[in-house]
Amino acid sequence: MTGYTSDEIMAVEGARRMDDGAVCFVGIGLPSRAANLARRTHAPNCVLVYESGTIGAKPDVLPLSIGDGELADTADSVVSVPEMFAYWLQGGRIDIGFLGAAQIDRHGNLNSTVIGDYDHPKVRLPGGGGAPEIATAARGVFVMLRQNPRTFVEQLDFTTSVGDRVQVVVTDLGVLEPRDGELTLVAVHPGVTIDQVQEATGWELRVADGVGQTDPPSDDELSVLRALRTKAAA
Repeated sequence: MTGYTSDEIMAVEGARRMDDGAVCFVGIGLPSRAANLARRTHAPNCVLVYESGTIGAKPDVLPLSIGDGELADTADSVVSVPEMFAYWLQGGRIDIGFLGAAQIDRHGNLNSTVIGDYDHPKVRLPGGGGAPEIATAARGVFVMLRQNPRTFVEQLDFTTSVGDRVQVVVTDLGVLEPRDGELTLVAVHPGVTIDQVQEATGWELRVADGVGQTDPPSDDELSVLRALRTKAAA
């Protein structure tokens, strides 16, 4: 099997970083693809928790939203949203929290609130939702974002979530990890150069010595990932 999309390599790289048995707070989209790929390959015992309160969901197809019945039908348990946040998340029972955002800075801080001035924004975004709690209560945070200067910015327009617990940022160009409090490029995807990553970053990007290259998705990874179609495509 040859050829893969940028979304596919992002999902694969995110999945590879999940340990078997990890309790993972999952979002819709790329995080859900990554987490379910991990569950179906090297991490069959990981526990997927969705914000709607489904614990241990095992969807056969990717959910369209956190309220998708597929999650409740396949979950070990369904709890109320307050219980899920208070007992599971704030109780320190989540190993990995996946987050995305409209903006990220060099310290891993995230903005999903507004673009522009808060009182007179150019764009009013959906807001933090559970992201601030995930950022502070999960043991580690995985961020998945497409990399460009509008998203990777020198200064956030608003800080929705702090980056203290960010362990990795997976983009369509490569992988960044925090080093001494600053995101550092540690690997590029096949065919991507360091210069391309720098051009897509709104600050002078710190680059690790001996930057590596991520392994391309294997045939098995792509087969499993592509089998996890959404209901709309099934």
